[in-house]
Amino acid sequence: MKKTLVALSVLLAASSQASIELYNQDGVTVNLKGDIEVRYKKTTSEDDNLKQEIDDADIGFDTRYAVNDDFQIGGYIEYSGDSSDRAQGNVANGNTYVGFYSQTYGSLIVGKLDTVLDDAGIGSDYMFGLSSFFGDDLDFGGEEAIRYDYDSGSYYFSVGYNQDAYENHIYNRDSYVDAKVGARVADFDFTVFYGSAHVDNSDDDLSLVALEARFAGIENVNLEAAYYYTDFGTVEADTFAIAADYTMEAWTYAAGVDFVDPDEGDEVTNWFVNAGYGIAPNTTLYAEVGGSDEDDTDVAYGFGVKASF
Repeated sequence: MKKTLVALSVLLAASSQASIELYNQDGVTVNLKGDIEVRYKKTTSEDDNLKQEIDDADIGFDTRYAVNDDFQIGGYIEYSGDSSDRAQGNVANGNTYVGFYSQTYGSLIVGKLDTVLDDAGIGSDYMFGLSSFFGDDLDFGGEEAIRYDYDSGSYYFSVGYNQDAYENHIYNRDSYVDAKVGARVADFDFTVFYGSAHVDNSDDDLSLVALEARFAGIENVNLEAAYYYTDFGTVEADTFAIAADYTMEAWTYAAGVDFVDPDEGDEVTNWFVNAGYGIAPNTTLYAEVGGSDEDDTDVAYGFGVKASF
């Protein structure tokens, strides 16, 4: 129950992340995108020591062909070399997909990609985020995936599907579907997530539900709250979480806490506090401390630098 929420750092073709334009002529555009993060981290394990990690090392090329003023067709290919990719032997290939993009009807991407539940999670954490909704032992995406996104400004929704017909997924998952729907009202943003997965050689399906709310009506302050429900067949849990961040010039300070109530076992409280300094555009130096009230755990800490373009 100490696993970290997947951070909201998915590199989608339709995202507003900064990029470098390499080519733009006759309705054809090629943009270069990338991010890198190197850090030192000591987890809550009593036996752990401070270790270096390459948490992100991605570079991607986004090519689009304009069919008309509303519709584009394109392809995206990403090369990834972070620590987890090297451990799985996937250093050469990250997200790779074909996309169909419409300003009126939304976007549809097909290939190797991150699906909808990878967007879930609150808190401006770097390492020790609000936990237990889903963990590092589950991912949401991969090959044989498809995702549709639509955003009107006032409301939005997405749906994703990941098949495993070739039985090459490292988590022995037959297939799963996930979705979200959200609405923006004044300074509030409300989102509901749902996911369901079937695991190989098991009668149990995995189910996940999330309700998230964000408020940005105070200058330089973001407030977030969430409820998460997980059903892993033999284990069910409810989680309540709150988080906040405050920006002052180049500094951003953030904190969060969650309360996990499993159907079996003791309740657990997890927390984090951090500070980040924007030393250059899209570049942040940071330090973070986190912990849990579980038995046999220590205070976790770490520091690092991240950059994106």
